[in-house]
Amino acid sequence: MKRFVVACAALAGALNAQAGEFIVKYKDTGFLSVQKTNVGVMLVDTHDAANLAKVRIDDKNEIQALAKLAARPDVEYVVPNFRLQRFEAPFDPTALKEQWAIKKVNAERAWEIAGNKGNRRVLVAVIDTGVDYRHESLKDNAVAGYDFKDKDNDPMDVTGRQNPGHGTHCAGIVGATGVVDGGIVGLSPEVSMMPLRFLGADGGGDLMDGIKAIDYAIEKGAHIISASWGAAVSRSQAQPLVDAVERADKAGVIFIAAAANDGKNNDTVEMYPANAGFPNTITVAASGPNDEKPSWSNFGKARVHVAAPGLNIMSTIPSNKYQNLSGTSMATPLVSGLVALLKAQDDKLTGAQARALLQVTGAQVAIETACNCRVDAAAAVETLLAKKPFLVPSAGSLKVNDSMQLDVHNGKAPFTFVSSNANVATVSATGQLKATAEGDTVVTATDANGQTIRSLKFYVGKAGGGSNPGNPGNPGNPGGDKCPFEGTPQEPLCAILCQINPSLPYCKQAAENVFAR
Repeated sequence: MKRFVVACAALAGALNAQAGEFIVKYKDTGFLSVQKTNVGVMLVDTHDAANLAKVRIDDKNEIQALAKLAARPDVEYVVPNFRLQRFEAPFDPTALKEQWAIKKVNAERAWEIAGNKGNRRVLVAVIDTGVDYRHESLKDNAVAGYDFKDKDNDPMDVTGRQNPGHGTHCAGIVGATGVVDGGIVGLSPEVSMMPLRFLGADGGGDLMDGIKAIDYAIEKGAHIISASWGAAVSRSQAQPLVDAVERADKAGVIFIAAAANDGKNNDTVEMYPANAGFPNTITVAASGPNDEKPSWSNFGKARVHVAAPGLNIMSTIPSNKYQNLSGTSMATPLVSGLVALLKAQDDKLTGAQARALLQVTGAQVAIETACNCRVDAAAAVETLLAKKPFLVPSAGSLKVNDSMQLDVHNGKAPFTFVSSNANVATVSATGQLKATAEGDTVVTATDANGQTIRSLKFYVGKAGGGSNPGNPGNPGNPGGDKCPFEGTPQEPLCAILCQINPSLPYCKQAAENVFAR
């Protein structure tokens, strides 16, 4: 079924949709002659790897042109272009300038257990505002990247009033070398970091450029993508971005995303790429020095997987400087660095396995995520190297009647599985978990050697603070009054009209959901 979505968009950072610009997913290259067949439509950019085109439409012809685009047989979907924004909490000038986060997650003990601090064969793509790759604490781990904003080979972090060096700060958290006197150390001090710039000095960036950066990282063989940015838009509008994350999933690239800094529950609000929800994704909330949740950090049992230090984090900024910044933007690269350290010990570790490992070894905290946990680097490395068995996934949320396949990583087959609450979910002899009623359950697996492996909680339906993991992030349909064209080929016109005149009665509910911040 063809999807056509036009809706007003509120972005993280309160940026608006790019006026007059739309992203088109086309089925064949014949579409690229669109300017000849659609009056008032200008082709401004293409991304052949994803069959995407960016078009600009004249205001006077917008409704007619969009209707014609929607009717074309060579068009799969059309969404408004929007800007993606880096996630950063307000700067706290009174913060102590020390690396409390490295101590909190037991990084030094993790390096000791591993006998190394990572491996430069592991490649992390830092997709952000660019990176000061000449920085004294980063240059040894930096590799060639690309600037998708300015379309050149120089992904240098360009600072401005709204960008103190966000990408450089994230890169330091991933993999600062720790060999510079007075510098800092990242979670994986031995790693390769590829800076991919698409966010500008104002902290924002174009949707198409972000997608190109993701596909470039895949093409260049990145093992991990670290994404400390996003937008509060519906899944349908974010579809091109969701598709890109799915391509990363299929390529085996682990995608680590920030949950956002709205202080909201991602189970009930839309946020992308955080809510993409593929097996390779790990979405990160922030924690403080006392394992508290900063008020601004997003959370959610269904859509947020782990927490990590993100409050007053000391890291690199351009020109050989260092600064404390806060945000889920800072928590995300810490998890990216930790996963890079884990990949250095086991290069076959998948995103689903890494997520489960971080969850079962995490320290229990009062931050609502799938595991209610904060990552512990030492426990994760020790469990991995000792080949202790764990369930994959180890936590999750399902709708009633949904199923989920569970596997045991390590351990000796055959396995037996037991659900602690068979009224909520049953589990078959092959590890197929079937949800039957709202509630929660824990799955226990026993291997051929008699080892017992316990999961964390699996939630079915409503759970945790009024969230609904059974249908997370769905903004619902416009309330009360329905689109007058509903169920007809002209139904997309309602979305167009709502963009032009959001006061129409069938636009009210959609606007409330999209702009809830």
